Amino acid sequence: MFNVGKMVGSEACILMKKEADFFEGVEPDLIFIAKRLADATQLEELLTAAGVDYAVEADEYPGGIIFKTARVGAFFYVKPETHARAVEVMLEHGFVPAK
Repeated sequence: MFNVGKMVGSEACILMKKEADFFEGVEPDLIFIAKRLADATQLEELLTAAGVDYAVEADEYPGGIIFKTARVGAFFYVKPETHARAVEVMLEHGFVPAK
């Protein structure tokens, strides 16, 4: 059950991004919180190219040092069995996994 994306040449790109029901019955692991759109877009491309199934959800995280505010970021989740592979891909490209 893949989401089929745009056509590239004569082949379809298969997106590894999944909907929430993909994680039904499984507690997904948070692997990254993208605070910038460029980071979210780059990580989506990397995970897709590596064949890692993931989900992205917009959510709030605390930000600011002096003036605390709620900011919105892209939260990346994977199934526990793909956590190690996702982290490996992230580290290879300079991303720091969520703790």
